Amino acid sequence: MPQYLRALKGLRFRLTFSHSVFFALLLAAIGFGFRQNLREETEGQVHTALEEGWDGATAFLHVADGVASWEEFPDDPEMEAAGLRLRAMHLLVDEQGDILSISGPYISLPTPTTAEVKRVLSRDLPETFLLTAPSGTPYLVRAGRISGSQGHHYYFAIGRSLEPSVNTVQAFTENYFLALPFLVALTSLLGWWVAGGVLKPLNEVAHAADKITGSNLSLKIPLRGAGDELDHMIDNFNQMTVRLHESFDQIRRFSTDASHELRTPLTAIRGQLEVALLTAKTPAQYHEAMLQALEDVERLSRMVNVLLQLAQAESGHLVLERVRLELADVVRDVVDQFEPLVEEKNLTVKATMQPGLIVMADRVQLERLAGNLLSNALKYTPAGGSVRIAAYAQPESKQVCLEVADTGVGIAAQDLPHIFDRFYRVRGIQSHADHGLGLGLSFVALIAKAHGGRAEVTSTLGKGTCFKIYLPAAGPAAAGAVAPHPHSEQVPVDSVH
Repeated sequence: MPQYLRALKGLRFRLTFSHSVFFALLLAAIGFGFRQNLREETEGQVHTALEEGWDGATAFLHVADGVASWEEFPDDPEMEAAGLRLRAMHLLVDEQGDILSISGPYISLPTPTTAEVKRVLSRDLPETFLLTAPSGTPYLVRAGRISGSQGHHYYFAIGRSLEPSVNTVQAFTENYFLALPFLVALTSLLGWWVAGGVLKPLNEVAHAADKITGSNLSLKIPLRGAGDELDHMIDNFNQMTVRLHESFDQIRRFSTDASHELRTPLTAIRGQLEVALLTAKTPAQYHEAMLQALEDVERLSRMVNVLLQLAQAESGHLVLERVRLELADVVRDVVDQFEPLVEEKNLTVKATMQPGLIVMADRVQLERLAGNLLSNALKYTPAGGSVRIAAYAQPESKQVCLEVADTGVGIAAQDLPHIFDRFYRVRGIQSHADHGLGLGLSFVALIAKAHGGRAEVTSTLGKGTCFKIYLPAAGPAAAGAVAPHPHSEQVPVDSVH
């Protein structure tokens, strides 16, 4: 696209053009308004002068026996000059329409017809109207009835030229609208300069966006310090780059972790099949190799399903079928599921619940949350240890707290900030349990978040770990139920030794 076409389509040109058009229309409207006011003002002055002249002329003029005479003031030059001005343009007509006296420009103006004379004579008050000379000069005329000797009435009119008023209005119109293009051009230049300054931060954002790549997401645009909408936009842009950076890091971590986790079972399957092909000689050996490969395939399938579910949860597409649930029912079912493992490891599980704790939650996801926490606690608690599950209300925050604590190996302080990260497994304690995927606690945090809650953890190395899940209450806890001490054994749900 040519450069000039790109400039014409640019936001700067469109802003300048719209500003110039608006300003031109505004100036034109102002000009027409001033023109009309000027015309009314100048014509009003002529009209006022004509009314005053009418009153003076009727005082100076005397008519007797059809003869008009003007009063003279030889000893008073000012009065004499006033009389001359008053009779400079006048017309005197009798009742039959015969002209008795006429002067000045009135000679070139149309004379009134007999009907017009009779109409004016029938009125008590004079009337004002406009007459135009053959030359095109407009005159404002005031005509009325005056009385003479012996009760006769006469048609009398005086006039004033409107040419000065017309010339003044025409001069203003010409000067103003000749200057209008220069004013619009000056305004356009000013608008172009202002638009450029306003759009400069936008161009900086655009240039910065051009420079953003997957390896350069930390780029930020400095704020202008004006605190206006542009600063707000720049701040939002910077926050967007931060979110993009976090998303790209999450995708990279997910790709790295997934490839690492998937490589292990794939390598095992390949090794088992290669060994079978190279060394197996009997059907039993082939059968054993196939069974081992199937076990790894099943483990791989579970891992893929978990990764898909985790990706769905992290993208905010985790579908929840919320129903009213009492936590005691959920905890009872979860504890029953782990009874064989508890007996096998000779552990003690105590579950104490405050009655009437109601939450709006998805039962499947809530069971997964509690199951992951209990499984994690049992996995890292040595034989003879204990695990405690408690649930209690927190009326001040209108939440319920689900707590799972163990007397296991504990977690080091440097590992606690990452305990809910995907694929994160604490090093040094894996010998206490089978190797897992490192996704269980990630699900715990995501499920809690999806329900409008949060997950917290505290731990002391060598003494045990305590997980707390806070969820919005939908029952008595929200109405202000009194929370028992979390270590009390009120309403035991179950106890397995």
